[in-house]
Amino acid sequence: MARDLTAIRESYEREGLRRRDLGEDPITQFEKWWDEWAQTDPYDAAACVLATVSSSGQPSARFVLCREFDLNGFVVYTNLESHKGLDLAANPKAAITFGWLDLSRQVRIEGPVTHVEDAAADEYWSSRPRGSQIGAWASEQSRPVSGRAELDQRQAEVVERFGGPDATTPIERPPHWGGYRVGIERIEFWQGQPDRLHDRFEYRRDVSEGSEGPGGWKIRRLAP
Repeated sequence: MARDLTAIRESYEREGLRRRDLGEDPITQFEKWWDEWAQTDPYDAAACVLATVSSSGQPSARFVLCREFDLNGFVVYTNLESHKGLDLAANPKAAITFGWLDLSRQVRIEGPVTHVEDAAADEYWSSRPRGSQIGAWASEQSRPVSGRAELDQRQAEVVERFGGPDATTPIERPPHWGGYRVGIERIEFWQGQPDRLHDRFEYRRDVSEGSEGPGGWKIRRLAP
């Protein structure tokens, strides 16, 4: 029997979003909302959903952690041979959604995907906790394993190779581990409002003369 969820209703009563409230570019606006979200002390402010599409057209989505953002895009790090890595190798486009539900907000980003430069990936890798570095070497992400014992064995082998949590010898970045930058072709800011008449504003890159937003961004309101 299907589980009926129709009785679950939320009324969005937050202050609305107006054109005059928006930053001159999407990252200025994103930083403003990001700071307000971080002040709510969420479980993990960097969590977002990354959506990819395979070579056969099958979409896939999962939570990841955003580690950097600017006008060049949003950066995530992962195993390059994982499910999402294989998707992005075949179809280098992606979408990211930040769901800031306690503020009745979401931010949606769509754009082309490029690899993060090796130097930047090395710098981020060196900042990771040693246990996370060991885990990245031990896990063939997205591939089947026989059981937890197999993962524990692989972890033990990596510890034997590089040393455990108390060791001081640096662990090199695996050749199959790196970062992706999701560029900004389109970014939408969504603010929940009563009666489902939500406020939605979209930024798109627009270098044509007379574009509404400064710096080559066209800004427009979308119907909810």
